[in-house]
Amino acid sequence: MSSYKTEQEEFWAGNFGVSYIGRNESEEYLASNLSFFSKAMRQIGKPSSLIEFGANVGMNLRAIKQLYPSINLNGIEINETASKELQEVVGNDNVFTGSIFDYPVTEQFEITLIKGVLIHINPEMLDMVYGKLYDSSSKYVLVCEYYNPAPVTINYRGNEDRLFKRDFAGEMLDKYNDLELIDYGFCYRRDPSFPQDDITWFLMEKKG
Repeated sequence: MSSYKTEQEEFWAGNFGVSYIGRNESEEYLASNLSFFSKAMRQIGKPSSLIEFGANVGMNLRAIKQLYPSINLNGIEINETASKELQEVVGNDNVFTGSIFDYPVTEQFEITLIKGVLIHINPEMLDMVYGKLYDSSSKYVLVCEYYNPAPVTINYRGNEDRLFKRDFAGEMLDKYNDLELIDYGFCYRRDPSFPQDDITWFLMEKKG
């Protein structure tokens, strides 16, 4: 019997999650990430620490490490195969292998990051994930996802109930009164130099 709470967790922990790894390990994708995070994190200065929720093999963290060589990086990853590669990027002790829902918030990082993961979370569990993103942050929350002003469900590579679009950042801003939006932007999949998969990013700061 599965220990996961949702079908979406089983989906990403299993064979589909393994097959996903190879689609995002190119040097071109790393270059796009360098461009992406140099823009999305430009208001932060030189951050000291960051944790990524759903870090996969660490392509986002590799780019951030190049931009900020002294930063302390951590990651949460549900897929065991991806987690082993992630450990090679940030170190064994800096990786939590398991579901975001099971991640115990025991410390804070200057930045909490989630990129292309909230869209795959069961909508009924979003409030819990928002809480973990907020509680794990000492200052900034960076949300990078597909955006839609109203919640919609999209077929994902032939699979139903695996991709959900909505205003994730807006929901967090409504939920936490001390969160303030300080920057946002969009990266288009047809960008001639550094494409991303139609990602809209929102940088929020805890003002409390």
